[in-house]
Amino acid sequence: MDADILKSLDPFSSKVAEKKIHLRTQQRNGKKCITTVQGLDDDLDIKRIAKAMRKQFNCNGTIEEHEQYGEIIQLQGDQRDNVIEWLIEQEILTKQEAEDRIVKHG
Repeated sequence: MDADILKSLDPFSSKVAEKKIHLRTQQRNGKKCITTVQGLDDDLDIKRIAKAMRKQFNCNGTIEEHEQYGEIIQLQGDQRDNVIEWLIEQEILTKQEAEDRIVKHG
């Protein structure tokens, strides 16, 4: 019985060690840039999320398939702050999860 309690308090369990969500901007030419969103959970419908983000942010975007990192959403412009707010509004992440899991580069 005590072993079950210790397992539930394990700091290295999958709940604590969830993968990070990386938000990056990449400079294109001049003032133009793209935002990449990498590391969203596998059980989410990435295509629907990308479509909703494009509509909400009034920008274009695509989904790139990467061998190592999986599906990566690319959006036109610097949308890093908008993506964080949108993920919280849509209840994909809680505010606390967003602080813990999202890494904003650049």
